[in-house]
Order: sequence, then C-alpha cells, then structure tokens
Amino acid sequence: MVGLNDAEVAERVADGRVNERPPGPTRTLGQIVRANVFNPVNGIMLTLFVLILVAGFPQDGLFVGVVVSNAVIGIGQEIKARRELRKLEVLNAPRARVIRDGDVIGVAVDEVVQDDVCDLGPGDQLVVDGDVLTADGLEVDESLLTGESDTVVKAPGDRVLSGSFVVAGGGLARATNVGAASYANKLTVEATEFKLVNSELRAGINAILKWLVIIIPPASALLLWSLWSGDGPWQEALQGTVAAAVAMVPDGLVLLTSLAFVAGVLSLARRKALAKELATVELLARVDTLCLDKTGTITTGEISFGELVPLGDTTSEEAAAMLGAVAHADSRPNPTMSAISGAITRPDDTERWATTSVEPFSSARKWAAAGFVDGSCCWLGAPDIVLPDDADDARARVEQESAAGRRVLALVCSGAGGDPTVLADDRVPVALVLLEDTVRHDAQEILGYFVAQEVQLRIISGDSVATVVAVAERAGVPHTERHVDARTLPDDAEELSVAMGDTVVFGRVTPHQKRAMVQALQRQGHVVGMTGDGVNDVLALKRADMGIAMGSGSSATRAVADLVLLDDSFSTLPKVLGEGRKVINNIERVSNLFVTKAVYAVMLAAVFGLPSLLGGDSVEFPLLPRHLTLIGTFSIGVPGFFLALAPSTDLVRPGFLRRVLRFSIPSGIAAGAAASIVYQIARTTDDVDLLEARTATAIALLAVGLVILVVVSRPLRLWKLGLAAVMAASYAVVMLVGPLQEFFELSPPPTSLWGPMAGVIAIASAVVIAVPPLLRRLEDR
Repeated sequence: MVGLNDAEVAERVADGRVNERPPGPTRTLGQIVRANVFNPVNGIMLTLFVLILVAGFPQDGLFVGVVVSNAVIGIGQEIKARRELRKLEVLNAPRARVIRDGDVIGVAVDEVVQDDVCDLGPGDQLVVDGDVLTADGLEVDESLLTGESDTVVKAPGDRVLSGSFVVAGGGLARATNVGAASYANKLTVEATEFKLVNSELRAGINAILKWLVIIIPPASALLLWSLWSGDGPWQEALQGTVAAAVAMVPDGLVLLTSLAFVAGVLSLARRKALAKELATVELLARVDTLCLDKTGTITTGEISFGELVPLGDTTSEEAAAMLGAVAHADSRPNPTMSAISGAITRPDDTERWATTSVEPFSSARKWAAAGFVDGSCCWLGAPDIVLPDDADDARARVEQESAAGRRVLALVCSGAGGDPTVLADDRVPVALVLLEDTVRHDAQEILGYFVAQEVQLRIISGDSVATVVAVAERAGVPHTERHVDARTLPDDAEELSVAMGDTVVFGRVTPHQKRAMVQALQRQGHVVGMTGDGVNDVLALKRADMGIAMGSGSSATRAVADLVLLDDSFSTLPKVLGEGRKVINNIERVSNLFVTKAVYAVMLAAVFGLPSLLGGDSVEFPLLPRHLTLIGTFSIGVPGFFLALAPSTDLVRPGFLRRVLRFSIPSGIAAGAAASIVYQIARTTDDVDLLEARTATAIALLAVGLVILVVVSRPLRLWKLGLAAVMAASYAVVMLVGPLQEFFELSPPPTSLWGPMAGVIAIASAVVIAVPPLLRRLEDR
C-alpha cells in the first residue's frame, strides 16, 4: 500500500479537504471577555453606578471599581489558565498513523486529509470516517456513538466511523469523510460548544444569584418609595436605595469562585495533570467511590515475560514453538502479546507454523488465536476460559501462581479441522505463560491515603480473581476477602446493584461490565471516579462522574477522560483531591461572606422601608454607598481573596447551598439587627448628629462582619487572625486620617455611644458564633 504522495496531500489541503475539527470545548478570547464583562452582576452594578451619578453623588460610585477589577482579574486569570492548559494539550493531543509514499508516519489529527490511508491498531480512536481496505481481526466498538454494546467485526469494504475505537486486531481504512463532515463531528457540533461539567458549587452559586436577582428589585423599590415619601430630596432617597442595593449584590463571588477554580487547574498543570475543564478540580474531591483498573494504575503497566511452564507431555521446545507461532502471528499485538513475542522467538520451521487466520486478543472474550496450514489451532488467553474442564493439574498450578500475584495465561491447541474463532472441544493444554506486572512503589501509600479520606476502593480488572486479589493485597487495599468473579454477576441493572454489595475486588470483568458497575454504584448514590489506561476502560471512564486516564494509555481513554495524568504519576491523585477540597471549602467560606452581606442588606432595606409603607415616619437610610463599599472591602473583598486561595484539606460533604444558607441567614440577620439598633440608639442620643450616627452604624456593621470573617475562617490560623486585625486597623486609619475621613463622610462618635455599641456588637457576635452550629445540630437530629 503506497497511500497518497506529497503532491496529492498538498492538493487536498488547498481544497480544504482536511480533518479540521469544530472548535473544542474551550472559550475563545471573545467569549472570555464577554463572560467576564457582560454578566448580570456587572449589569446591576453598572446600572446602580449610573443612578448614583444621576443623583449627583459621584463620590459614592466607588463600587464601580469592583466591576473593573472583577473583569480585569477574571479575564487575565482565565487567559493564563487557557495558555497553560494548551501547553499540556499539545502533549496529550492524539495522533493518527497514515501511509504516505509507502511509509507509515504519524501526523496530527487535523493533518489527515481525504483519501489518506489510515493505519489502525488496538486502542486507536478513529479520527475520520472511512472504508476498510484490509482487516486483520479488526474489531471496533461503536458504543460511544450508537449505544450498542456489542463490538463490530469489520471486513474489507465495511464502513468505520469517527469516534469509535479499535478493541482488537487492526487494518487499513481510506478516509472518506473528514472534518465537520465526519460522523462524530456531525453529532458533536452542538456538544462541543463550551459547557461546564456538573458542579454543586456552580449550581449553588447560580441558585443564590437567581434568588438575589428576584429579591433586589422589589426590595430596592420598597426602600426608594419609603425614602422618597419623606421630607428629604429625591436625590438622597436614590442615594440610600443605591447603598442598600450595592450591598445586596454579591459582586466578588463569581470572580473569587473562578479564581479558586483557575488556581486549582494551574496547580494541577504544574504537576503534569491535564484537567479538561475548570470544575474538574472539584470532581475528585466529591468522589466517594474510586474504581481502579489493576494494570497500569495499581501496577506500573510494564508487563514482562516471566516463565513458560509446559503441561503434560509437552516439551519446553514444543511449547516455545507453539507460543512463538501464536505471539508472532498477531501483526498488531497488545502490550501483553508484545511482551511475549519479545521474549519468545518465532519458530524456525516457518512452513509448519505458517498461519491461515488470526484472531487478535479481545478483552471481551479474553483470548487470542491462530490457525495454521495443517488445520491445527492454538488459543492463548485466560486459563479459566481456555483450559478444558478436565485440566485439574493445570488449574491447580494457575491458582498457585495467581495467588502469588502473577498474571497467568494458558496456551491450548487442537488438531486438524479446528476453527480459531471458536474454542475447540478437543483442545489440549500445552503450557502456562507466567507474566510479571510490578505494583507501583507508591501504590500502598496512595491507596491508604484514599482509605483514610473515607473514599471506598473498588478494584475492577479483566484478570483472574486470584491474581487481582493478590495484587490488591500487595497494594494495601483493605477487605480483599470480599471478591467475586464478574462472570457470576447478573446482567439486570437493579440485580447488579444488589449483587455488588460491599464487594471490593472484581475479576474477569468485561469492558461493558465495567461501565455497568459504574452505573450500579451511581444508582446507589455514590459519586464514582474511575481510573484506567486501556481500551477496555473507555466505556467506564466515559460513564464515571470523573474519568482519570494515564498519559501513556490509549488515545481513546485519553479522549474521554476528565483528567489525564500525562506523566503516569499515580501519586498526583492525592494532590488532585487536595486541590479539589481547597476549592470547595474556600468557595464555601467566601460564599458565606457574600451571602451574609446580601442578607443584612435586604434586612436593612426592610427595616428602613417598611415603616413608611405601614404608615410610620420615613427614616434616613443609615449608610451611604461609600460606607458599604468600605465595609465590603475590609470585611469581605480583600480577606475573601486570601481565603479563596488558602490551603484547606477538610473532608467535603454534600449540601453546599444548605450549609451556606444555614450560616448566612442568621449571621446576616444578626449583623443587620446590630446596625439598625446602633443607628436607632445614636439617633435618639442628644449629642450625636447624623454623620456620627452613620459612622457608629458602619463601625458596628464592620465589627460584626469581622467576627463573621473569623468564624468562617475556621480552623483558625495565626495569619487569619492577623488578616482580620489588619482589616480593622485599615478601617481605623480611614476613619482617623483627615482627607480620607472627609471623603468617606466619617466622624468618630462620642464616647457616650461606645458602651451601647460594644454591647450590641457583643450580642450580635454571640448569635453569629452560636446559632449556626445550633441549627446544624437540630438539622442532624
């Protein structure tokens, strides 16, 4: 096969007949800018800025700086993350093998052109549609496209579709449909638009924003009507309304959430772990059940030939000849067959061992086969499948070697008239093939870490149960006595969920069983992670809540995984878990701060808006927009930035939104009540003017806000207490320095007011400290 020449390739490139794929699921620069500039939060803040300018108080428009900083920082960080991820994507990018000018060469996927002859082998994902030219036991799994679970045997003339992957054998196919015209790309044009994976954090924050967007307009309208109905001018009424509305908007929450995600992704990138989306760092932290394939994850995946054990009357020379004939018959060997063919030479009598047909190894049937010119056949595969029922001595040896952690294959042969596609009834045991697969040196430490973090482990492998149990024990997996042969498991989904129970080790699992097991665990309410590196893991990786592939794995596994460990470092997983926990815990802390601010702003609007509605006198709003900007900066904005990036390894539990509301509502009410009470006390004190009353209110609100900051920062560290102290000192500087004091319209209240202020602050702080834990205990009952 010659394939295309350079001139023919150039002609097709010029005509646009190249495999240019639709844009991947990442945001373009324009989308990044639009998302960070034109969003609901910025829209509300800019509207309020226009209103405060209309009212004639430009000095109260400081809050617009939040819009600018949110946009600049958000755009900058997302561009940085995209740049770093693209560097890793180059390392992870799939490549295709094509024949050009008679040579097989590797090219980038988007360099394949129409009519290219593609070379296909086990584990390859098809990148174009094509027609099969030659097939050598070619079997393709199209379930990612069609949902059909059975693999499809392809013959010359058959059609192969992009997006499917080779599970056994190999062959050549001529590219027919490339780029957007290929089958997979037609299906995924819409799916490849940028979209976010399921994230409890994002869902919770979106719910918060949704309700605030509903609450802010009527609350602001109520306050505006109340203030306007008083004796003051409409400009002051609008000023007070803007002050309350600004505090209701969680202006920095979305930014700090994105920053936390970006920081997590960049941290993983430095460890050669490619996260497909920002929220990937959250997923593993929520995983409570981790399914692991044995080969390539618990073990190094570097399979080596150990020993050939002849059976019965077979001599070592005869066994080696038969094994060499089968191993070298496969033109596209998998790693196991490559290890064998590298150690066992091809038999000298090439005429005697010339093959007439070859069946490559398949994970579904668990064996490979070859038919020879004299009509005989040999099968190499799982001993419990290929050995005849009466081979008791061979089975005893298999059990002995498997218990020692060795991987064992059996070689059986039949006489003339055999069919290599079907195990012959007259097959005779010839030899056992012992293979070595080394357990990763850090596997015990890493798996022990996950167990300590209350993550359940399930070992799912296609090898024999005894081998998998032995390897799992060496790796430190607990409860390996709970094991089962997957061939005994039911096919019905509900029955499978029950049958799996608390079993830890599963052997002789087929690729479709792996996917069914992941689904069964998900039906039980588990968040499931799956690690793998081979083509037999693709379906389970695709179905898991978080699929983790090894960088050296097949192109198909890397394509469907959420996280790719480019350097095959299993030790990266605890770091991924740590980054996810940091993101979740810190975003929850930051959310507590912003939602608390929104609650006390809504409460202040109600307290100072309802009296007029109910027929009472209108009262000035206790704070100016610049006051709330100052309070938000020192109690939420600046400390929230540090909290969003702080180390945190606390266990993650579901119920993010519930916990945020349980803390924020009582804390916000306490803060709003403290501010209202202090303002009322100040206004009824003879020697306190409006400026001093507002300053006292700001001090009270800031003080309670700093208590809230300290509470949400737990577990406390010296730097966190220092952060709160610096924020308090910064406010004191603003209040005492002349020009700043004048700009922010602050005036220290008289000493007679400090005692009542301290009492109100103490009571509100006690509520913040005591009530949320009490509500949690009541909820847990």
